[in-house]
Amino acid sequence: MRQQFKILAINPGSTSTKIAVYTNEQINFEQIIRHTIDELKTFAAIYDQYEYRLALVEKALIDHSICVNELSAVVGRGGPLKPAASGTYTVNELMAEDLKIGIQTQHASNLGGLLARGIAGKVNIPAFIVDPVSVDELEPLARITGLPEISRPSLFHALNLKAVAHRMTKELGKDYCELTLILVHLGGGISVGVQQNGRMIDVTNPNDLGPFSPERAGSVPSHALVKLCFSGNYTEEEIKRKLVGNAGLMAHLGTSDGREVENRIANGDAKAALIYEAMAYQVAKEIGAMATVVQGNLDAIVLTGGLAHSKMLVKLITDRVQFIKQVLVYPGEDELKALVEGALRVLRGEELPKEYK
Repeated sequence: MRQQFKILAINPGSTSTKIAVYTNEQINFEQIIRHTIDELKTFAAIYDQYEYRLALVEKALIDHSICVNELSAVVGRGGPLKPAASGTYTVNELMAEDLKIGIQTQHASNLGGLLARGIAGKVNIPAFIVDPVSVDELEPLARITGLPEISRPSLFHALNLKAVAHRMTKELGKDYCELTLILVHLGGGISVGVQQNGRMIDVTNPNDLGPFSPERAGSVPSHALVKLCFSGNYTEEEIKRKLVGNAGLMAHLGTSDGREVENRIANGDAKAALIYEAMAYQVAKEIGAMATVVQGNLDAIVLTGGLAHSKMLVKLITDRVQFIKQVLVYPGEDELKALVEGALRVLRGEELPKEYK
């Protein structure tokens, strides 16, 4: 009989903490713990929310009759840490300190590893994170820009893209490191990357480059951006919000909801149709660019993320790129499941846990 592992997964967001308990791949329960703005504004920094969120997670476990002693491991969403290879990491002291101070940035996901460690430490079980956004496996060629002072960083939707790649290996009956894939995360931000030999050797940072998305600007003409920055009309923070959060579909159409955009298109809104197709056009162009990285030698092009549920958007992209390779669609972004799958690979001995250094 296959060994049973019970795992708690924790995914902190800006106004919620999503948790789930799985027994192997079978979900026991899932809950979204909501946090109001009034509750959160009492905390000066992200780490100050730790005890508050920890107490709510522990209460939810009690409410669902889950005893911490029953757990095999706790896994949390990995925050923006120092660049590291993909995989499942044990939350060690160094990682905990980097998450506390926000080594790259202050983000709610920094609490994922800390909450996992806080609960796991009480019963002496492993605490993990899986594929944080700072996964960095870029080839040297992919880092170089036209300015020596600036190199391309690796920040992308690593958790979802890596999880989908792992699932494909099982479904296709191939080894993870045998597949060469172009992976596209379609969400509030859009990441497009090429994975070869198990490594994401090139990828767009959705905050800086690539296609525009529902909320982000993607690549924009540099001279025009410099002029905008020095126009005197915007502060640095306003420019940042203009590029990430208030850009893309939101800037053009006043909404980041793809369903609303498609409803407008169905009702004859020509502008909405143009902007939506332009977003798909830019995704397709980036897929084409990534195909050159591996000289077109691909197993598949994979579309995933919340917007991959859209048949319209998927068709707009697929029509332009299917000549390169078959397009497979894995809609949604089940982050809790992805965290559990990463922990299971270690608990089952399929992978060794990585050490954060």
